[in-house]
Amino acid sequence: MFIEELGGRGETLVLVHGLGGSTNTWYPQAQVLNRDFRLVAYDLAGSGRTPVRNDISIDTHVRDLLGIMEHAGAGPVHLAGHSLGTIICQHLAALYPDRVASLSLVGPFPQPPEPARQGLRDRAAKARAEGMRGIADAIVAGGTADDTKINQPAAIAFVRESVMAQPPEGYARNCEALAAAVSADLSHISCPVLLITGDQDRTAPPDTARAMMSAIKRAELRVLDGCGHWATIERAKQVNYALTLFHSRLRQSVGT
Repeated sequence: MFIEELGGRGETLVLVHGLGGSTNTWYPQAQVLNRDFRLVAYDLAGSGRTPVRNDISIDTHVRDLLGIMEHAGAGPVHLAGHSLGTIICQHLAALYPDRVASLSLVGPFPQPPEPARQGLRDRAAKARAEGMRGIADAIVAGGTADDTKINQPAAIAFVRESVMAQPPEGYARNCEALAAAVSADLSHISCPVLLITGDQDRTAPPDTARAMMSAIKRAELRVLDGCGHWATIERAKQVNYALTLFHSRLRQSVGT
């Protein structure tokens, strides 16, 4: 698997991107978080620079994340996930609560709603038949906020390139893995959890995040104005602030 150490010292924070992403999904956050953490990022199987495998599912992604944590050689680690990555992090934290110090989930949802499952399977077929260009344009149109489209052309270009750069078969297999995803048992997540979503996030709308907050023992929520599903890129400064504040409070609570 493609793994990047993004600098920093201290406790380990592992960054898990989402569908259509790569380690670069978190690059704007790495420039701030590496002041306080040792940062480890990786490309999911079939995404970015990690090769495609036959057996891609939420279960295999969870096992891969465990392997990344073991590779990092750390004790309990902090996890941050985006989109599909939030589901992987939720499952790992529910199954292995003693191995997770905190969760930061950007664009979080526990599982796709039923209407979205067929859409993901259709997208997988489109990737195999036509490649990634049309999918990238659709993701830009539906996955980013109105303000981003008007005022942040560089963010739009990033999202489009991130999706276009995916290997079509790997993207298709990850679409199918997400289509088959089921919710983790959120009541088993015992660590502090930060949920961040955008007010225009159609994949992980604020109501979904609020329901998750109610189901998780120690969760808090931040809803970002003028933001779609790619919050780490669309609202990098606000995400950085929320993450920094969350982890600062955690350190203060441990110290008292």
